[in-house]
Amino acid sequence: MLGMNRRTRRIELGPYPLERLRRDASAAAAEAAVPARDPALVFTDAAAPLVRAVLDHLTAYQELRCPEPFAKKAPVPDDLALRSRDIKGAGYFLDASQIAVCEIPPNAWLNDAWLNGGADPATDPHGHAVVVAVEYSDAIDAGNPAAGWVNRNEHLLASLRAAEIAINIGGQISAMGFATSAHWTGATDVGLDKLAVLAGLALREGEGVVNPYLDDRFALAAVTTDYALNADLPLHASARNGRDLNYYLGASGAVSGLERWRRRRRPSHLGPYPVESLRRVDAPTTHIFEDEVPRVPSRANMYVRTALGDLSEKAAREAPRWSQKHPVSQGLIRPMWALKPMQDGQTAAKAAPSSQDAETNAKALKALSHYMGSAITGICEIPDHCWYSHDKRGKPIEPYHKYALVVLIDQGYETFLGASGNDWISGSQSMRAYLRGAEVTGVMAAHIREMGYPARAHTSLDSDVLHVPLVLHTGLGEQSRIGESAINPFLGMRFKTAVLTTDMPLAPDKPIDFGVQKFCSKCFKCARECPCQAIPYGGKVIFNGYETWKPDSERCTMYRATNIKGSACGRCVKVCPLSKDTTWDGPLLHRLGSWLGINAMWMKPFLPPIAIWLDDVLGNGNPVDAKKWWLDLEVIGERSFRYDPNNYVVTAKGANRPNIDPKKKVNESLGIAHYPASTLPPPDLMGPCPTDRKLGLKLAAEAETVDQALARRAAGGEMPATYIPSWKTQKDT
Repeated sequence: MLGMNRRTRRIELGPYPLERLRRDASAAAAEAAVPARDPALVFTDAAAPLVRAVLDHLTAYQELRCPEPFAKKAPVPDDLALRSRDIKGAGYFLDASQIAVCEIPPNAWLNDAWLNGGADPATDPHGHAVVVAVEYSDAIDAGNPAAGWVNRNEHLLASLRAAEIAINIGGQISAMGFATSAHWTGATDVGLDKLAVLAGLALREGEGVVNPYLDDRFALAAVTTDYALNADLPLHASARNGRDLNYYLGASGAVSGLERWRRRRRPSHLGPYPVESLRRVDAPTTHIFEDEVPRVPSRANMYVRTALGDLSEKAAREAPRWSQKHPVSQGLIRPMWALKPMQDGQTAAKAAPSSQDAETNAKALKALSHYMGSAITGICEIPDHCWYSHDKRGKPIEPYHKYALVVLIDQGYETFLGASGNDWISGSQSMRAYLRGAEVTGVMAAHIREMGYPARAHTSLDSDVLHVPLVLHTGLGEQSRIGESAINPFLGMRFKTAVLTTDMPLAPDKPIDFGVQKFCSKCFKCARECPCQAIPYGGKVIFNGYETWKPDSERCTMYRATNIKGSACGRCVKVCPLSKDTTWDGPLLHRLGSWLGINAMWMKPFLPPIAIWLDDVLGNGNPVDAKKWWLDLEVIGERSFRYDPNNYVVTAKGANRPNIDPKKKVNESLGIAHYPASTLPPPDLMGPCPTDRKLGLKLAAEAETVDQALARRAAGGEMPATYIPSWKTQKDT
């Protein structure tokens, strides 16, 4: 029964079966007599390293509480139920535990002089509140040092997540032209407890409130707005305990109590997935010729090249709004920029005496990472070739830290089901994961610095390291057919990464082997379904010293930047047969396939063709319309990469909603272009350096096969000239 009806459960209902609880409209009258209160933010000691790190991040969020709305109202539906579906769906997409809506009574404001310079709450236009509850994460094992860091700081950490969600929802609504203000414990103008009761998320109990599923182990946030929504009803007193048999079995399609129990009983440092079952090996399962891998500059990143005009004028014009051309993305981009300055900072003068053991440190940081929201965490020593040679400004980078801690952030399975992979929510799926990764690694890096060790977060906005090779070295994935992405055995490709580098002593993990090289060699689904045919059908080659299926990154980037019926693209992620739900609530076939893929390596020669065929037969990779919660809206504006009130929102002209096509024919004449180190622009060139596509096609055709490279190295031959960075060649001549 686990996972029953999950595929058809609408996202706006959430992971808890709130719809099964009895409601009582008359409870609002009793709540009117209760004065609004502003409880203090609970934490142990403001000087504690973790507490200081979290408070600094909350301070950064405070600057974003009241965004200026876009000048024009978006063409939103008049149907308040559809509006609420969009906003609640966004909240659950952002990992709210529960979310609901209420009307705001005058006595919900904490004082008469509200944030708009003394406006009268009785007449103020903020008539509705979106209320968010974030449950405390599962307790960390008592023997893990991270338990001491988190103990009695649970509310603070949950408040950080609640604040992040409120900021994002407020930004989304303001992008649609409506006024908003975000509120959380320690930064609120409203009584959050009162709004939670009125919205049906809590019941009065003594001086506080409780939730039918969470008891008192949750933090609250709210977004007040003049955007009219469908209000929920308060709970009936009989709803005090919602944990019945249906809850434990997940019969309504909500997350089952048994799945929650499974996660709670797992060791904190291992996280929610059975990573301990994976086969560990001494080196990644694809060749990396470390003595030949060139260090490349940040300027080589295709995102950077697009913005600087290397691909085309059209792509350069679209670059500022790339994956940000949807209201949900607008809510995400502002906190992403707010956290960027916090990636690095001053290190305390003395190292904490309790932080000398590498194994203990590794288990503690992994536990904290999972507590804060990462799906899986791994550690490795950083090979030199994983560092960029130059930063985005062209300044040389010398490797400066020994260890990398890499976190995987799930892009959201429920929304993943509803998306097509290149429709209007696709860009936001990436950005949501990037923001969460920045928050997790930013807090952890600040925490480590407070403990006396240098540490830096590396995010999508600013990174000195290449993430994909670090995923391989930390044992979080293997190289995939998509080439510039890795596959994880439990998440497939449904994740984004953030990295923390440090000199704190850490015990590294080993790479993994779960047979993906054999699987991807027989599966062409991502290549077949790629809307721009950027993924190769052929075998692996050696590119800049790496064994890989090398995609056409130019064509891929061009498509994502100029997608007219969606925001960016992740079609390959959507259709990958390994991007499945492998929890206890997942479909039986998903769980069985995952177990066989990890534990029955001897079946790899003949199991993948059956699995790939069955994946198509079952229609996996098709968008599930029941899971679509977002409105198809498009942000218009030249500066949508930053908040700009002159932008506006229109109804999108169509959306990419394709089904898979097992009989699709591929136009092989298009070819795949490669741009190795010898073709890259100088690291300090801030102007255009156009790609030479004819040369790229030629170099792809001439690329070494794996066997050729191994034979050359065995014979003592020189590495190909294409591996030598262009600026070095130019300097030598």
